[in-house]
Amino acid sequence: MSRESAWKALIECRDRIDVLDRQILALLNARTRIVEEIGRIKQELDLPIYEPKREDEVFENVTAHNTGPLTGEGVRRVFERIIDEMRNIQRLRMLERDGTETESRERTCEREAQAGMPIPPGREGAGGR
Repeated sequence: MSRESAWKALIECRDRIDVLDRQILALLNARTRIVEEIGRIKQELDLPIYEPKREDEVFENVTAHNTGPLTGEGVRRVFERIIDEMRNIQRLRMLERDGTETESRERTCEREAQAGMPIPPGREGAGGR
């Protein structure tokens, strides 16, 4: 392959990646809308955001359906990050819906502490945690 054709191939690959990135983004936003709905339901049921068993089910599902070349550990790391961001979104939406941010933050922190959820940065003092 000549240097010129290699550059052309690189640009074409990057263009394909850009298309896939936009598709991934659309899927992440669709997932986020469902997560927001789940957050509303959890709030109604007074359930914690953090559910380790459910997260384990998600990891098991995606790694079991992985056909590669991404490794199972790689898939898990990607989904850990996705799930972490989804938890943050649920937390923010709960606070927005409650309207009384301080009281809501304390209730949310209490639910999360009971579930053993890690403390997000900047929230160490919230809710007596």
